[in-house]
Amino acid sequence: MPLFDLPLDQLRGYTSRVTPPADLQTFWDATLNEARTFPLNATFEPVENHLAVVDTFDVTFAGYGGSPIKGWLHLPVNRSAGTPLPVVVQYIGYSGGRGLVNQDTKWAQAGYAHFIMDTRGQGYGGILGETADPHPSAGEVAYAGLMTRGSGSREDYYYRRVYVDAFRAVEAAQSHPGVDPSRVVLAGISQGGGIVVAVAGLVAGRLDGVIAALPDVPFLQDFPRSIDIAARGPYPEIAAFLGRHRDRYEPMLAVLNYFDGVNLARAATARALYSVAQMDDVCPPSTVFASFNAYGSGSAAQKDIEVYRFNNHEGGQEHHWIRQLQYLRELLG
Repeated sequence: MPLFDLPLDQLRGYTSRVTPPADLQTFWDATLNEARTFPLNATFEPVENHLAVVDTFDVTFAGYGGSPIKGWLHLPVNRSAGTPLPVVVQYIGYSGGRGLVNQDTKWAQAGYAHFIMDTRGQGYGGILGETADPHPSAGEVAYAGLMTRGSGSREDYYYRRVYVDAFRAVEAAQSHPGVDPSRVVLAGISQGGGIVVAVAGLVAGRLDGVIAALPDVPFLQDFPRSIDIAARGPYPEIAAFLGRHRDRYEPMLAVLNYFDGVNLARAATARALYSVAQMDDVCPPSTVFASFNAYGSGSAAQKDIEVYRFNNHEGGQEHHWIRQLQYLRELLG
């Protein structure tokens, strides 16, 4: 498809009109403090993965409201006893879950601990999931999908629960003796990339150990613009809902503002490697640059972005994976 968004020179300077709510940090302080009143109860059960080079553990930990969240922890078989490894905490794209036991072990193959969080209420798409979303708002009026679930209030919005789960996933990964809690890397594609941005902002000043973020073509950024121009993917769920609920636009934007990656990115302090695809009509490039340009603005965090001019939402794929490997090798040695 043709380039449809701003030219690259304008993208590099693009800033969103999104501004943080005055009580953004207070809201997330209260949310995360409440989440931490529930014991983490992280468990790691060894499971057979039929692989010779990776050991796998079936993970359960307490997420939002104490609900059990599933995950996988993969460790290289050839790890040195007593020497904890840096960990890559991975979040999954929209509609996907943690997958089968050996479906994705690439970070462990690269020599790192690899923690994959299942996404509550998802896993109905291309990758299997096993974590329910038991919150009462799951039964409210909403457009098919998840983008408008609980959107009547910031307290009930679906991504409040997901972001809390993701924050606690870092704590769960850090609790394993095979993991170095001081060397945590966040990684994810699309929705997973958006969760990376959110967690990078939320851990700042609240949880030590996250040293890098790898948001790949991230979703959940610059909601007002994304709703207006994204032609495919989950953002049109919101537009379709508003097409019927014509009086909900401003109230919905007020709720989404607490979950917009542009706002949460500002607080991040960990270094970051973003990616963006200029033909991406699912996560438009201007929305990704809005996030990138806001990222770490309160701390001057080191950041880079790889631009894939001729790609749609698939982004850099295996080429970007190599770039990420090089990035972590330079960072972690």
